[in-house]
Amino acid sequence: MEQQKQYTREAIDLLCRLIATPSTSRSESEAATIMEQAISNYGFKTHREANNVWAIDPLFDAARPTVLLNAHIDTVKPVDSWTRNPFAPTIEGDTLYGLGSNDCGGGLVTLLQVFRYFCRNNVKANRSFNLIYLASAEEEVSGKDGISRVLPLLPKTDVAIVGEPTGMQPAIAEKGLMVLDLIAHGKSGHAARNEGVNAIYEALDDMRWISDYKFEKTSPLLGPVKMTLTVVNAGTQHNVVPDICTMLVDVRSNECYTNEEIYDIICQHVRSEVKAHSFRLHSSHIDPKHPLVQRCVSLGMTPYGSPTLSDQALMPFPSFKLGPGKSSRSHSADEFIRLSEIEHALDTYIKLLIGI
Repeated sequence: MEQQKQYTREAIDLLCRLIATPSTSRSESEAATIMEQAISNYGFKTHREANNVWAIDPLFDAARPTVLLNAHIDTVKPVDSWTRNPFAPTIEGDTLYGLGSNDCGGGLVTLLQVFRYFCRNNVKANRSFNLIYLASAEEEVSGKDGISRVLPLLPKTDVAIVGEPTGMQPAIAEKGLMVLDLIAHGKSGHAARNEGVNAIYEALDDMRWISDYKFEKTSPLLGPVKMTLTVVNAGTQHNVVPDICTMLVDVRSNECYTNEEIYDIICQHVRSEVKAHSFRLHSSHIDPKHPLVQRCVSLGMTPYGSPTLSDQALMPFPSFKLGPGKSSRSHSADEFIRLSEIEHALDTYIKLLIGI
C-alpha cells in the first residue's frame, strides 16, 4: 500500500510537469521528451516515433497475451473563458487545475505507474500477460502521426485499456466519426429574372432527409447513428442565383455499421454529390464477455457506451476506455482532476489486472 501511495505522488508530480508544458496537438515534442525521460528514469527502455513514446514489458513473452495501456499526450487549445493560467498546475485541496489534467493527463500518468507496478514488481513476475505502455500523440485531431503511426511497430496486441476520463467505469463501446461534404449543383442566373437553377433549393430535400432519416440498426449501448448538418455555404451576392451549395455533415456511427456502409446508404438517398473526408474513424466495441470486462463487473463497475471519439477508433484489436476524471470536464475552461481520482484509479487498475 505504501508503494502505491508513492506511485500516486509521483504520478501527480509528473502530471504537474506535463500541465506546465504546452502540448497541443502536433506540438507535443517537449511533453513527449518529458514522458521519455520519466519512463527511462523508472529503468525501462524507451521507444519513440515522432511524438509517440512507449515501453515494452521487460519480461515480454510472445506466448502470452498482450495488454496495451494507452493514453494521449496532446491537449486541445485552451478556450478563452479560462479564469486561470491553463499552463500553471494549481493544487487546491483535492483538486488539480490545468489544461490536460482531466483529458487525458490523469490516465496518462496513472497507467504509467500501472506499467511500472507490474513490470518492476517481482511478485507479479509470473503473471499471465504482457504489458505495453504507450503515450500517444495527436489524439485530439486523429492525426496520422499519432497512434496509427505506432501500432505497426508494436508486438501483436490482444486488448487495450485506454485511459480516457470515464469516472473509472468501463466504456465498452464508442461512437465513430465520419465527416461528409454534400454538394448540390444548380445553374447561376440573375435573381431579378426567372433564370438559373437555385442550388440552395436543390439542396433543401437533402437537408430535410439528413435531419429526419433514422438508420434501422440501433445499438443497445450507443443508440442510433446520428447525422447532424453543421455548416451550409452558398451564394456570392444578393442578385445572383447560386449555382452551388455545400453542406458539412457530422456523422456519429454505432458498431452496427461501418462508415463505408453508412456512406453508401446516404449516397442512395440524396441527390447531392457526397464526399467523405475519411472512413478511418470507425465505431469500436469489445465483447461484454471479454475477461477484462467481466473482471470490471466483478469489481462493481458498470459498462456503458461512450458518445465521444478516442484513439480506439484506430485500433484493430478489442479495446475499452477506463480512466480517472469525467468526460464532462474535457475541453472546458478551468479543467481539473481530483487527486483522489488518480489514487483510486491506480488501485482499481491494479486490482483489475491482478484478477485476470
